[in-house]
Amino acid sequence: MNLMTQMTNESVKDDLKVLVYQLMSDKPMLRPVELANHLGVNEWQVISVFEQDLVTRLPGKLAKLVMAEIAHWGDVTTIVESAGSIFEFKGSLPEGKDAFGYYNLLGKPGQLHGHLKLDQVFHIALLSKPLRGKDAFAVVFYDRLGDCIFKIYLGRDAQGVIYSHQINAFNRLKELSDET
Repeated sequence: MNLMTQMTNESVKDDLKVLVYQLMSDKPMLRPVELANHLGVNEWQVISVFEQDLVTRLPGKLAKLVMAEIAHWGDVTTIVESAGSIFEFKGSLPEGKDAFGYYNLLGKPGQLHGHLKLDQVFHIALLSKPLRGKDAFAVVFYDRLGDCIFKIYLGRDAQGVIYSHQINAFNRLKELSDET
């Protein structure tokens, strides 16, 4: 990439950052996907301009490691959003193993089952952003195009308090980042 292209890309990113933070100020209840929709960009482009207090970015090649860690956290909320519909599963994420080109979730009855193409995960965001007025922490998996594949929110107790051991585990995942 030549210097002019790099300078142009940085300028566009700076402009997007201004727009994202202005929109978050005007409409603080918007989720990253809604911010992206308002601005006509993909969700990863929004995430990529968040300051480090809101997000820690990890490379997608760590997806298997991250999933294996989350399997030990206890109850979480797994979300898959597609064409405006949102599927949620609240419960512990099972361990998985590689087979037949997938990372297969080995759920017991009542647990989530699935077959994940983790080689399609290009970015991972450790998001620390309030959601609907409450503190929220999520591990979000993105594809090469910057679209969300699925996300996993930290769990809450009966009083709605996020489990402290999960916050600690989430913060340990941040140590995997090579961001300064």
